[in-house]
Amino acid sequence: MAGIYVHIPFCRKACHYCNFHFSTSTALQNDFISALLKESALQQQYLAGSSIETIYFGGGTPSLLPKSDLVSILSALRNHYDVSPSAEITLEANPDDFSLSFAVGWRKAGFNRLSIGIQSFFEEDLRWMNRAHDALQATNCIDIARSAGFENFTIDLIYGTPGLTDEKWETNVQTAISLNIPHLSCYALTVEPGTALQKMVELKKKENVDPEKQARQFSLLMKWLVEAGYEHYEISNFAKPGFRSLHNSNYWKGVHYLGLGPSAHSFNGIERKWNIANNALYIQSILNGEIPAEKELLTTEQQLNEYIMTALRTSDGLDLDHVTTIAGYKYSALVLDSVRKYVGLGHAVVNGQRITLTPAGKLFADGIASDLFVMDNPVKSAERL
Repeated sequence: MAGIYVHIPFCRKACHYCNFHFSTSTALQNDFISALLKESALQQQYLAGSSIETIYFGGGTPSLLPKSDLVSILSALRNHYDVSPSAEITLEANPDDFSLSFAVGWRKAGFNRLSIGIQSFFEEDLRWMNRAHDALQATNCIDIARSAGFENFTIDLIYGTPGLTDEKWETNVQTAISLNIPHLSCYALTVEPGTALQKMVELKKKENVDPEKQARQFSLLMKWLVEAGYEHYEISNFAKPGFRSLHNSNYWKGVHYLGLGPSAHSFNGIERKWNIANNALYIQSILNGEIPAEKELLTTEQQLNEYIMTALRTSDGLDLDHVTTIAGYKYSALVLDSVRKYVGLGHAVVNGQRITLTPAGKLFADGIASDLFVMDNPVKSAERL
């Protein structure tokens, strides 16, 4: 089992908070499609014949592409890889790209799941983020998706923005609940380096985020969605029963995946690699038959640390038996010993060989995970044991 991620590096507008690789110019779009199709052939040995159970088109804004390009890409993937007939195939789409004819076209192209970047149902919040859609499109796109036959879809919401009161946040969440959204991904606003938002915060043109407010709104989010029947199966992800994201779940489980397109990452269990984040250089290299990627072989410690970070974010938690499989019994004993203080604080639970975070512990997930990391140095790690 494996997955494929396809990065489409074009957007209509630059959201102030976004640090993903994209361009607002589509001048290279046709050349990019040619390069992407060629890369799908060049990379076909990376997953060593694994069955492809998930395909995810992200970006950028994949819904900007015409249906003909989407069909060409999916056809190439099916030609070069063993794509399961029941594969989950997701398209990221922005509300301003929705029309019934477009959504029906996505469905006919082969997509069976949508990831919709709503972010907020409030007009003033969307303007603050510099989103391309408005509040009316944020709700209309849900009806359009369902009319086109999409039952499996998710929406993104952002909390912790300076202008988002707890009351407005509750309205956003309750709106999603009332619309019977099957899956939500909810993220705290982060002021990422190199973004327009960071520059505006530095110049005092926009207010910085308030960590206490973000923690409070995250706690409220967990309460509201769990009460509404959603599974909180990963720190930022909530699903109605049967609607978990298979693609993202496989990331968290360490399933192998191939990334296609500029800036896309790949992982095959022993190495991680990533394509250059430059559209022109990516196109030039691929059309010359070269894959413009850097790579690193993962040490045992790196593999273990990645597992700790991802597993603790999920409701399934961290499996000490799997830690033993990765690195040996001494490492699982070390992790168990390190987590005891968080059990005492009420932030973690140990049930047999499995460690999970409590709702209170989820507020500190990254810090707890980093405290359980082993040093990426064989000598120092041995000294700790």
